[in-house]
Amino acid sequence: MDDDLQAIEQWGAALLARMTRSERRAALLEIGRELRRSQQARIAGQQNPDGSAYAPRKARAALNKGARDKAGRIKREAMFRKLRTARFLKVEVTDEGLAVGFSGRGAYVARVHQEGRTERVARDGPEYTYPERKLLGFTKAEREMIRDRMVTHLVK
Repeated sequence: MDDDLQAIEQWGAALLARMTRSERRAALLEIGRELRRSQQARIAGQQNPDGSAYAPRKARAALNKGARDKAGRIKREAMFRKLRTARFLKVEVTDEGLAVGFSGRGAYVARVHQEGRTERVARDGPEYTYPERKLLGFTKAEREMIRDRMVTHLVK
């Protein structure tokens, strides 16, 4: 992924240098918003940037907490449902460049899954090695979108 970032950075830096400050910020903001949308859609589809599916959640044992609970019921929601919202997945544009990433507590959770770290499940709970799930990364379509948007802004 670092090679992709360096290639885009080198290629885009020359194009951005030709633009005025306001044109550069407008172009980067448009690219950032489009990148966030595509990242959100990919995370919602539970896919890594290379197109492979995320590792599934670990199956939980049904806990029998009492007679009023439904036996064996486990609430299953899509992974990262809240994390992919604009509240956590931010776009930051500066004069030097563009950043699309997670903020706050969401950044910690995303890093654990992105890198496949071993962390505690709860504060005093057991440790678990989370499988690597690439939340952020460039797909081929995103690289092409960046290139197209940069050229479009240069032509304007």
